[in-house]
Amino acid sequence: MNTLDQESKREYLRNFVFGVEDSLVSTVGLLSGVAIAGVESATIILTGVILIFVEALSMGAGSFLAESSTEEFSRHRHKYNQLAVVGGGIMFLSYFLAGFIPLAPYFLFAPFQALVFSILLSMISLFGLGLLSARISHIKSSRVALRMLVVGGLAIVVGTVVGLFF
Repeated sequence: MNTLDQESKREYLRNFVFGVEDSLVSTVGLLSGVAIAGVESATIILTGVILIFVEALSMGAGSFLAESSTEEFSRHRHKYNQLAVVGGGIMFLSYFLAGFIPLAPYFLFAPFQALVFSILLSMISLFGLGLLSARISHIKSSRVALRMLVVGGLAIVVGTVVGLFF
């Protein structure tokens, strides 16, 4: 396996983990804050869907632009490379799909129940993402999974607390 293949895999894993983690944390944080503020389910769902679409596109475009800029800087070339295109696509899809994990309970339950399930599903997903990331990277999985859970959980707490106070 040559260095470019290893570099590509590392970049793809980075985009996947970043997209899923950011989507879970951002979406559940926003939804928790809005749900705690006491708005109707339809408003919570609309807010979540808008966030997922806008942020998935933004994150995918940002990943593509960052990788393209980095490539142009390193190689002094002005052409798009496969790494930038695929990386941006991975970022978009991972953010988009993961965003529906914390949103799904709001389609099924009243806001307070949905809030609890949304947070639980997101925390379980963060832990699972840590396990998957560690397994792919061939490192000790429990430490990585716990780190993902704690760091992501802190961000979720911030969204919930802000919703309580405002």
